[in-house]
Amino acid sequence: MHPFHRTVALAAFFLSTAALAHQGAKTLLRFEGAIGVDPLSAAGGADALNVVRGVNPGGRAWVIRKLQARIGPEGSISARGAGLLLASGDVIGTRGTIAQVVATLACGPASAAATLFHSSPAALDAAGNFRIDGTLSSDGVNAAVLPAVCDNPVLLIRAFANNAPGAWFAAGIPADDDGD
Repeated sequence: MHPFHRTVALAAFFLSTAALAHQGAKTLLRFEGAIGVDPLSAAGGADALNVVRGVNPGGRAWVIRKLQARIGPEGSISARGAGLLLASGDVIGTRGTIAQVVATLACGPASAAATLFHSSPAALDAAGNFRIDGTLSSDGVNAAVLPAVCDNPVLLIRAFANNAPGAWFAAGIPADDDGD
């Protein structure tokens, strides 16, 4: 076989192997789309902070145009967001002072007792776009050991400042199990 043809054949083999490996990757959870935060919610006819799984909301309303996220059973996370921007006040249509975000996965009871797993921080650009790739952690150091089933899953996109996750700005919408 000619060296050029051998190179092309090897390249095709490796590309097809990589594609098959990606298709065979296990997914524990998938999120398509998101809901921007409204910092207040009505509770018994009175406004209350929109606290989700023990995490306080951002101080203003936020919108998000797109969110896609996949979480693997070993704790891997791949998330892409677009248009995460403030929806009120003089800073409307900007990211304000927020330069980094993290993703937080909550599993367990619909309360502050849920177990939280965090991604590493990712840059939030001026248009509100971000990419998160890595592994979730519950302690900020070690890879998370996720439960086999994540009950009541919630994926929050949060500010990252002072070396810690902060307020939440958007919540992922769980995707259907059938891939729709």
